[in-house]
Amino acid sequence: MVAAVAYENGRRVAEFALSEGKSWSEKPGHFVWIGIHEPEEAELRDLALQFGLHPLAIEDALNAHQRPKLETYGDALFVVLRTAHRVKETTEFGETHIFVGTGYVISVRHGPSSSYSKVRERTECNPSLLKHGEDFVLYSILDFVVDNYTPVVEAIEAEVTEMERRVLKQPLTAEDIERIHALRRELMVIRRTVTPTAEVCKQLEHTESGCIDPVIHPYFRDVADHVKRVSDHIDALREIVTHTFEAGLLLESSRQNQVQRKFAAWAAILACPTAIAGIYGMNFDNMPELRLPYGYYMVLGVIVGLCGFLYWRFKRWGWL
Repeated sequence: MVAAVAYENGRRVAEFALSEGKSWSEKPGHFVWIGIHEPEEAELRDLALQFGLHPLAIEDALNAHQRPKLETYGDALFVVLRTAHRVKETTEFGETHIFVGTGYVISVRHGPSSSYSKVRERTECNPSLLKHGEDFVLYSILDFVVDNYTPVVEAIEAEVTEMERRVLKQPLTAEDIERIHALRRELMVIRRTVTPTAEVCKQLEHTESGCIDPVIHPYFRDVADHVKRVSDHIDALREIVTHTFEAGLLLESSRQNQVQRKFAAWAAILACPTAIAGIYGMNFDNMPELRLPYGYYMVLGVIVGLCGFLYWRFKRWGWL
């Protein structure tokens, strides 16, 4: 257990042991917020007995391999969120399961994610909103999870921009190609994480559950807008990564064409003296120029002239 706090009228009133949660939640005007990180099965079973949590929701919270979703069990809600956390050059994913009902909010974290102590501090600094109770806590956690997508996407964007700049200056290496494919896979996984979260926000915005005050509905719509912006950002980055790879291939093809042109140009230039030398190497007697005093120098002049002319033409065409 990370924290178990009781609130009354938007203000913290007490911290309590896990076994005391039900008694605090039943006090008039009170609700409890219990935060747990990677709990043991016994702890979740105890909370299920205290607050009447649905067995299917408990099984999902124990398995911790769920996609973002919202499920309703009577007047209680069960929300699954996927968290993203950037570690060096990789993105690690975790899960947060939130049980919301009359008088209680239970958040269960699995895997890497930022601590929700910041969320608790921020909500406690707004007692006028925190007095709404469980629904505002749910909104605060959801907003915090979505906000943490942004630095992850921005870190990938910085790497993609650097990759794009490098590809335009030098040929693609095997490491570059592997990294580009890794970034594409990473963005695809993040998109599969972000996209269902928007649907969760829309469902919360229109839910008629008794633990969600209609006054809080616009807050969930605001989070849905944030998710949409992140999703659009991810789509744009995926296109940039694809275009970077294609641009790298086009530039590499262009470089190869230039090399081939240079080889062809030099081969054509060298073919002239090779052909002339081959003719004179056949040792014919009927070649009048062989007996001219300056025949040797005339042939050398022809060779130099032809090679110079070809070099000038290829240089003008941009082949050399």
